[in-house]
Amino acid sequence: MDFRSMTPERSKRLNDVLDKRQPGLTVVLENVTDPHNISAVMRTCDAVGIQDIYILNTHIPNHEKWGVRSSSSAAKWLSVHQHTDAATCFRELRKGFDKIYTTHLSSDAIGLHEIDFAQKIALVFGNEHGGVSQETIALSDGNFIIPQVGIIKSLNISVACAVSVYEGYRQKHLAGHYDKPQLTNDIRVNLARSWGFMDEE
Repeated sequence: MDFRSMTPERSKRLNDVLDKRQPGLTVVLENVTDPHNISAVMRTCDAVGIQDIYILNTHIPNHEKWGVRSSSSAAKWLSVHQHTDAATCFRELRKGFDKIYTTHLSSDAIGLHEIDFAQKIALVFGNEHGGVSQETIALSDGNFIIPQVGIIKSLNISVACAVSVYEGYRQKHLAGHYDKPQLTNDIRVNLARSWGFMDEE
């Protein structure tokens, strides 16, 4: 894909980014109140090639902006989908993902490393204080936990997300998902336009 008014080096860099985007992995943040936590998650998502993330706010107002300092403006490179209804959000997720897992400590929770990230996977992270809701748990395919051996059995949400999606990165890398472009050409063109690197026709 050729980008207008760009040096060949920068054009190559942007094509390389698009080549590595992973439509088969996403993150859902449910009622996360701190915009700095959200923006930190966005930065991690961009780093591993996640393009679409979902913000589900059923008990708090929609966010109008993110913590720019933490995100290093990562939000501008991502497709952020905000929802106020869990069922609607999950219907959209079901169109593109094979399995949806929530971070929730339960008797039937599987370990992070047991998730098959060769599939199309959505990971749901809950509120900083209450975790994921019962409604979200009921809509998901199962729960997962991050293995821990310390006294404190919890991680900051942005850290938990980073650990989880980098396991996804590891597995997808081994499965060859980063070796060839995963996005359709139409999506690549639309992203390039939304990022301001192609003129509207």
